[in-house]
Amino acid sequence: MKVLVVGSGGREHALCWKLKESKRVSEVFAAPGSDALSLDGVRSVRISERDHDGLIHFANEEGIDLTIVGPEVPLVNGIVDDFTTAGLRIFGPSGAAAQLEGSKEFAKKIMVEYGIPTAKYEAFTDLEKAKAYVSKEGAPIVVKADGLAAGKGVIVCETEEEAFNALDEIMGNRTFGDAGSLVVIEECLRGEELSLMAFVHGELVIPMVPAQDHKRAFDGDSGPNTGGMGAYSPVPHIVASLVEEAEHTILRPMAKAMVAEGVPFTGILYAGLMMTEDGPKVIEFNARFGDPETQVVLPRLKSDLVDVIEGLLKGDEVVLEWSEEACAGVVLASVGYPGSYPKGVAMDIPVDTVLLDGQKWFHAGTKFEDGQWKTNGGRVILLSSLGTDLQEAFRKTYYIINESSWDGLFYRSDIGKRAITLSSLDGNDSSSILK
Repeated sequence: MKVLVVGSGGREHALCWKLKESKRVSEVFAAPGSDALSLDGVRSVRISERDHDGLIHFANEEGIDLTIVGPEVPLVNGIVDDFTTAGLRIFGPSGAAAQLEGSKEFAKKIMVEYGIPTAKYEAFTDLEKAKAYVSKEGAPIVVKADGLAAGKGVIVCETEEEAFNALDEIMGNRTFGDAGSLVVIEECLRGEELSLMAFVHGELVIPMVPAQDHKRAFDGDSGPNTGGMGAYSPVPHIVASLVEEAEHTILRPMAKAMVAEGVPFTGILYAGLMMTEDGPKVIEFNARFGDPETQVVLPRLKSDLVDVIEGLLKGDEVVLEWSEEACAGVVLASVGYPGSYPKGVAMDIPVDTVLLDGQKWFHAGTKFEDGQWKTNGGRVILLSSLGTDLQEAFRKTYYIINESSWDGLFYRSDIGKRAITLSSLDGNDSSSILK
């Protein structure tokens, strides 16, 4: 089989790497891809993910057997509909079903209609009415741009003043463009966050192992929200019964709800959850693999990814096989991210340097220029490590990162620290584990 992956980031690097493991796959292409993918024998095709016609032409000319879509923008823009109309096999939700991610209000309405647990909310197109609602509800409160904002359109506001400022930025200054023409304002849920992804085809739901992401930019969960600064799997301090509850009260009901609404979902359904005192509640839904969760979940998947997708599309109850090992990933980001940041900063060490067993660099925003690797995005690279448990996985990750100099980049030094503390692995103090 020839497989095409649409996208260019760290999630797509992980997908390409996993697909290359399949004995059924002869060639993997990525569009637009990246310089780093050549390290794994993947051919990048410089066609924009927004150029549906160009991608369809390439798929026909190259004889692509299956296309997998990584990012949310082409999904919301209807790439699956366009490929399907052209008679090409593609894995992902239709443009209508992808509105679960493309519009937060759309997702909230369905959750309310079908009794799927989530935070109380209201939606606004008028700035002053939105501010009046904040004054009425008080803080903490969460302000969200309704549309796509590259993972940066959610602002957790601890004070009313912060919420007013967020509304001014999103609705007044249009920081996120048209994505901020409508805002969703939610109660602030408290608890442990959890990322739970599933392969979905209509009412068929096949959950993956859970992961936990770190959204805040800086240590101690401080600073602005980002697209994710690191992740790990499994999440040992969240009991299996809660994960099963999330599957039966959130994932499966949402799949059924989408069928009932006439917009059946096929693809990866991502539930960003808060495990509250009242049980799991939805923070957000995404319509594709999470980033950086994919980079720590796929290394644990022992099943052939192509077999899983093809079995799912046939309606088979595919049984996923997982490694018992833990996986830890830490992001290195450009200084200034998630705000403005420079590009083209030379990286001090080659990121294809020799690693320990079970480790992998996944490139999100790099380019190879003038004989060296340079930055080309906000989140630049992620180091993923497998270990017998989280303690070992994080030791391996931070061993490599801490031993190197990263001028122009920053990373969180406490990814996974809370998990290790809460699960009390080997009775060790996590502050020494991460050194």
